[in-house]
Amino acid sequence: MRKTLLAALFLLFSCHKAQPPVSQPAPVTAFRIEPQTIPADFEFIGVGESSHIVQLRARVEGYLESIHYKEGGLVKQGDLMFVLDQRPFIAAVESAKGMLDRQKAILWNAEQTKARMVPLYAKNAVSQKDLDNALAQVLAAQAEVETASADLYKAEINLGFTSVSAPVTGLASQAKYREGALIAPNAGDENLLTTIYVVDPIWVNFSISDNDLLQLKRDVANKRVEFPPEMQFKVEAILSDGTVVPAVGSIDFTNPAIQQSTGTMLFRSVMSNPKTLIYPGQFVKVIVKGAIRPNAIAVPQTAVLQGGNGTFVYVIENGKALSRSVEAGEWYKDYWIINSGLKEGDVVVAQGVNKIQQGKPVSIHTLLSGQLP
Repeated sequence: MRKTLLAALFLLFSCHKAQPPVSQPAPVTAFRIEPQTIPADFEFIGVGESSHIVQLRARVEGYLESIHYKEGGLVKQGDLMFVLDQRPFIAAVESAKGMLDRQKAILWNAEQTKARMVPLYAKNAVSQKDLDNALAQVLAAQAEVETASADLYKAEINLGFTSVSAPVTGLASQAKYREGALIAPNAGDENLLTTIYVVDPIWVNFSISDNDLLQLKRDVANKRVEFPPEMQFKVEAILSDGTVVPAVGSIDFTNPAIQQSTGTMLFRSVMSNPKTLIYPGQFVKVIVKGAIRPNAIAVPQTAVLQGGNGTFVYVIENGKALSRSVEAGEWYKDYWIINSGLKEGDVVVAQGVNKIQQGKPVSIHTLLSGQLP
């Protein structure tokens, strides 16, 4: 009896065929395409450069007497920095003053002589030659006074050159000489005292490759990018620690030639730097703003995939996921700019692409708006 029951159960289960499980549509997050105007910001690596480099040089010969600034610190325009031994120059000024006084005395005497000659000549008491000599002596004495005045002015200038002040406000480098050194106004770096770097405003130089320039020209020609009126771009600098420099700069120079060694074109921006956040030689991230992308189509970065035939996305049509090749352009925040392949109203899979297959049904769990933040 037991064997008969087991045989019946075996026949019952063997006759029942297992049914395959019904596949459920994969749940995904979708994104609806809405063309819109978005900023076209361009990112580069820049380096700071002093907007005005001044090399302080000795203009007279003398022994360095004292240094009056903190090396590497900020100096303001007019601050005293170096003093040479002034004693020889003070003596030269006093000597020039004495010579000027002497020439003035000679001029006074010549004028008195001329004053006596004039009435005597009217009375025929002296000859014409005597009067002419008196007039010539006055003119010669006046010339000597002018020469002595110029010599005094020159001596005073040389005395002033013994005190070297900062012609601009900036960061001063180390002193090339110490107290007691003989400074001579020779050619070359022998008379270089120090260098001042103006850092407010600061220059930030950056380069754009020729490939990027060509791509940018194509985007402008295809009306994918529009430049600001009169090319008035705004430049933002970000330090290596993420600090955003509060000042906004502008591009004030573009090198007209591409550097053959690097294949790049040099651009220079200028921005205020009152707190010296950017130093000469410092690398910063440069963001060039002001251009726009009209009627741009963008999708989340998670929607764009790379396959054997290039870049593609999954588009939802009639409840099914269908792959579509696209041409991806630049990034904007967390989005890809799509140059071609998508149109307004298309719905693409933004999240959950690893759960779907070509032509299989999908279930839209969340539908995101196409308006970018």
